[in-house]
Amino acid sequence: MVQGDATDAGTVRELAAQVEQRFGVLDVLVNNVGDFLRIAKPFEHYADDEIASLYAANLGHVFTVTRAMLPLLRRSAAGSIVTVSSIEAFRGIPYCSVYGAFKAAITGFTQSLALELAPAGIRVNLIAPETTETPQVPVSQMVAAEHRHHIPRWIPLGRFGTPRDIADGILFLVGPRAAWITGTALHVNGGALAAAGWYRDPRGAWTNMPVIGGNGMNL
Repeated sequence: MVQGDATDAGTVRELAAQVEQRFGVLDVLVNNVGDFLRIAKPFEHYADDEIASLYAANLGHVFTVTRAMLPLLRRSAAGSIVTVSSIEAFRGIPYCSVYGAFKAAITGFTQSLALELAPAGIRVNLIAPETTETPQVPVSQMVAAEHRHHIPRWIPLGRFGTPRDIADGILFLVGPRAAWITGTALHVNGGALAAAGWYRDPRGAWTNMPVIGGNGMNL
């Protein structure tokens, strides 16, 4: 096991060398690093170093890791790449425009690389979650206590995602049941993207208008 920074090319090369030495081949690559780094503000207020940090955390490492692992994936009988993107790649996200742009770029990279690698039998897909409850983003704790009773109405299936939801989607994409799926996105979001801003109000009626004061958060 290699512990280190996925955005560091030296660490990535070391990992690739260890995989080659131990296994000689790589069947599955999951690019699962990403974070908005708590940078949320109008675009004109972004500093160059903040943009660079968002690039490294959300897109740059995808290029670095994928390129390093491709020689090993080419040795596999059925190689598969899955990149964890975000629902924000497919809708607008105010004050996180740079993060959203890099997530959207993953879609273009996935589609183009899927065509490039198809003759080698390597499938390339992405998974796009809605907000998922993790230690990195403990979303249920971020919502102010007086607003938590709204959560079952904010997402059509009534809850935030769990790591298991995302892991199950990845397992599907890399498994034999997805053998003819490449260059596409699996949307694991409880129906949030389909709702496109619609949610149920306290009476259960669908609305696309805010029903609570403030931003509803503890931030």
